[in-house]
Amino acid sequence: MLSRLRGRLFLSYLLLMSVMLIVIAVALFIILNVRAAPPEATYLRLATTALSVDLRQILAEAATGYIASPAEGWQRLTEELDLVAQDREVRILIVNEDTQNVLYDSAGTLTSAALNAQAENYDIPAAIGRGMVTRLASINAVRGTFTDSTDSWLFVGLQSIRQPTDLSDNALLFADPRPQQTLQAALSEFGTELAPLFLQAGVVGLVVAVISAGWITRSIARPLQRVAAASAEVAQGHYTERVPIEGPQEIRALAEAFNQMSEQIQAEQRSQQDFLANVSHDLKTPLTSIQGFSQAIMDGVGDPIPAARIIHEEASRLNRMVIELTDLARLQAGRLSMQTVPINMGELTTGVGHRLSVVAREKGVQLDVNAPPMPVIAGDGDRLVQVVTNLISNAIKYTPSGGRVTVRTQVRSNGVELIVTDSGVGIRADELPRIFERFYQVDKARGPQRGTGLGLAIVQEIVQAHGGKITAASPGEGKGSTFTVWLPSPQMSTVMRRR
Repeated sequence: MLSRLRGRLFLSYLLLMSVMLIVIAVALFIILNVRAAPPEATYLRLATTALSVDLRQILAEAATGYIASPAEGWQRLTEELDLVAQDREVRILIVNEDTQNVLYDSAGTLTSAALNAQAENYDIPAAIGRGMVTRLASINAVRGTFTDSTDSWLFVGLQSIRQPTDLSDNALLFADPRPQQTLQAALSEFGTELAPLFLQAGVVGLVVAVISAGWITRSIARPLQRVAAASAEVAQGHYTERVPIEGPQEIRALAEAFNQMSEQIQAEQRSQQDFLANVSHDLKTPLTSIQGFSQAIMDGVGDPIPAARIIHEEASRLNRMVIELTDLARLQAGRLSMQTVPINMGELTTGVGHRLSVVAREKGVQLDVNAPPMPVIAGDGDRLVQVVTNLISNAIKYTPSGGRVTVRTQVRSNGVELIVTDSGVGIRADELPRIFERFYQVDKARGPQRGTGLGLAIVQEIVQAHGGKITAASPGEGKGSTFTVWLPSPQMSTVMRRR
């Protein structure tokens, strides 16, 4: 599967690189096709045409024969220029230098109109002017552009023509349409020179693309192969398997998620093993007691009354364990129904503390309850009484005579907190993360008076079912502990939103 993935990734990157090269080539040809062609070649052709025209001969031919009037002379001149324009395939204009009016246009569209040209001085290349300029006393050239309707034209003009004198105030312009670069022209102009360069660049780009695709594919596929191999190991029951966190960010996130999953599976496996061991032990001990004392009664050994009492206690403990296991399973599955009503945690805590004060007094433990009225919360009263009772009972149970248990309620973070602090045996740092696990007990002493180890697990499930959270803290063994329950208050949330 991963080999196919690697192949698909490799081909995908190659395809991507190839498409990019094709797009670049197409874009280049399109740009060459739509852009305006460089005007230099047109200017050179127009300058060559202008200098190749013998104006003295044209004037002489126009003056041949009898000329009745200047108008007839002008007509003959324009006719000769029409022949030159047709012969040279160029547009010729005569423009007055002062007024910019067009006196003659071989195309016949701008006559008697203003040219409105953009012009600049033009130094005709010496290679073109050599051998031609001798026919004229001097040449002042310009070049530029003008627009005729929607077409743009390039022109080269000769100014200050001193021979013949009757044209000294006019400029003779030779014009051609501004050329547009066509794909065929671009290929013919650049193909011979640029095609080998493009081909070489394409080959180099393709080689780089192959190397890059192989490297990228490897960097992605190798971490995935490691995750796949580690997943197979976990499926075989090797829950300590981990993968190195490397590669792209997405692969690193996958590796981190896999390692977290492995840790959680390992923790769940360890918890399941502890659960089975604890269940086996907690069932075996009372059953052994029941079997032993019932056998003693049957054999008529000893006083049956104490034996019956022990059998009753152990049976009651087994019954409590079954009930608590059932409740815990329902809570974890979300199937335990709860009746939600408005509850004042201050009043509920005070009532529970009053009932348990007798137990604390009998053990010699000072119980202080400071639970003023609190904003109401939405909860199941019986289940919350179970939470408070369990926490205070545990605090009294694990606090030696002469110790102290403090219970208080307060408002915090849009909710209500219940804090139970004792000066008892405390909890070691390594035991704190497991304090809410099923059957886990800080007091490992075995005996008929010990608990089932399910109370705190049930408390946590009840608190979480109410949308709250519970935490445990302890400075260390022999230094007491503190349990904090936070429950959200709809009333406080409403107050905060109004603010």
